Amino acid sequence: MNALVEQSEPSVEIALQFDAVSMEFPDGTIALDEVDLTVERGEFVSVVGPSGCGKSTLLKLASGLETHTGGEIHVDRSHLGYTFQDATLMPWRTVLPNVELLMELRGVPAEERRRIAMEQIALVGLEGFEDHYPKRLSGGMKMRASLARSLALEPNVFMFDEPFGALDEITRERLNDELIELYLRKGFTGLFITHSIPEAVYLSSRVVVMSRRPGRIIAEYDVPFEWPRTPELRYDPEFTRLAGEISVALRKALEG
Repeated sequence: MNALVEQSEPSVEIALQFDAVSMEFPDGTIALDEVDLTVERGEFVSVVGPSGCGKSTLLKLASGLETHTGGEIHVDRSHLGYTFQDATLMPWRTVLPNVELLMELRGVPAEERRRIAMEQIALVGLEGFEDHYPKRLSGGMKMRASLARSLALEPNVFMFDEPFGALDEITRERLNDELIELYLRKGFTGLFITHSIPEAVYLSSRVVVMSRRPGRIIAEYDVPFEWPRTPELRYDPEFTRLAGEISVALRKALEG
């Protein structure tokens, strides 16, 4: 029996909780097997694991895009942001109406949503590009517009499904820094999916490692570095040691 908890209120300390959550698709594929994961308010947690282990499925279940088949999920979906692997911008809309889209769907009045959209566009560094169509934007700029669109809803919980995976390394690192600035300024709780261990360590307060499918949580690592973080951190010996330790756990996950 599926024990779905819609719009449930977690405790004051908990933003998101998976309690023995399993997911079996109609074709019999078991994606997740009794996943237990608690994310406290204000945490930024990254999830790494082998391809196909159910990392993205976790986000889809938490956001309500998919329905789990076992266990319970506790999250307030009324203030939830979601950024996909692709920027998912409407090609026939310029940046401004793309950023306004989710507010428009929620019935926010035109004048208010324009004001909020302009604020978020400035926040992500896209001032001057309000009237540009997506085809005229770089990959990094498209992702900034996608972030601005979700930020316009003032999410308490923000989910990121490997948003920087398709970008070149320099752009990816720059957007990592910008995301940290947004996280510190906005104070949302983050759940971030990535295949990059250095990215996970750099962004996070905690890194979670998943097993091969069916996905389970097999290891968790607290990240000890202070906020804000600077690019030089990537060359710190402790950073390298922690990334190496997580890499070993991930290799064991692949073997197991």
